[in-house]
Amino acid sequence: MAKNKAVVVGALGVIGRKLIEHLGNLGGWEIVGLSRRAPDFDSPATYISVDLLDRADAEAKLSGLTDVTHIFYCAFQARPVWAEHGPPNLAMLVNSVEPIEQASKALRHVQLIEGNKIYGSHLGPFKTPAREDDPPHMLPNFYWDQEQWLRAAQKGKAWSWSALRPHTVCGFALGNPMNITTCIAVYATISKELGLPLRFPGKPGAWEAVYQVCDNQHLANAMVWCATDDRAANEVFNITNGDFFRWKNVWPKFARFFDMEPADVQTIRLSEFMADKAGLWASIVEKFGLQRIPYDQIAAWPFADYVFGTDWDVMSDTLKLRLHGFPDCVRSDAMFERIFGEFRDMKVIP
Repeated sequence: MAKNKAVVVGALGVIGRKLIEHLGNLGGWEIVGLSRRAPDFDSPATYISVDLLDRADAEAKLSGLTDVTHIFYCAFQARPVWAEHGPPNLAMLVNSVEPIEQASKALRHVQLIEGNKIYGSHLGPFKTPAREDDPPHMLPNFYWDQEQWLRAAQKGKAWSWSALRPHTVCGFALGNPMNITTCIAVYATISKELGLPLRFPGKPGAWEAVYQVCDNQHLANAMVWCATDDRAANEVFNITNGDFFRWKNVWPKFARFFDMEPADVQTIRLSEFMADKAGLWASIVEKFGLQRIPYDQIAAWPFADYVFGTDWDVMSDTLKLRLHGFPDCVRSDAMFERIFGEFRDMKVIP
């Protein structure tokens, strides 16, 4: 019989999907996933379709969760303007935590996923390596709003909270707007089909700058550690793979994986130049017998433009996480190769 019951909010994204898989592999967890749509794959979780922007719907759907021990919050809704992210993303956190807290006296921990953008990593050069006690960028910032609400909500309660701040989470999840691994894999596949070398499509400065990523399996390991280890209670941690790289040094390794000639920089807007490739992708799917994943769900080109346009160093200090007792790390170049191999095994790419 499961001794823990987890609710994973944002269950179909690149973070939530891997966390559910990880909890299932660990055993000893009953898992409930919250999402707006139903999964189209086998999963160890029971899913509840809920609109977390609708308080009445959230209360109706979540009031029966009377034995939840852990909430893992990794949901996100994008808005066209940065300042507009705050209200909906704070509302979704509140509308998931409060009804579950009211229903379940067994609640022990709420784990929140934030991000490196709290430091202003998306705005331009910022203090690096960023540390957890650095102030946020000029507000508004919805991560800050969520964390401050969670700190206040927990005061005087029996449960604890934690927050993790990853950057550029890598893995597999359809329709996820922040997944650079699928963007690279699809871009390489299309380039190869067109007989092109694997050119870096970003800015020259991004080619040279220091960057970091976070493997979604590594993140799932840390999320469970945060939720179950007293040393993480009421703490905030940066998390990345633990290393840094420059695109110019890993790009030739990508080219070798895809059996392509590597090339340097040719700056293009992928959101523009990949907009007409749906037909070509359909022919690649047919030619190689790939999964029939809609082109608009397999890669988010605006996010790739953002990542490859970051022509300043992006570095987080992850020492606090290690000093508190989570020592794991991942080599990013090996991670990319492993994930590309998983895509191939899943017949997402040829």
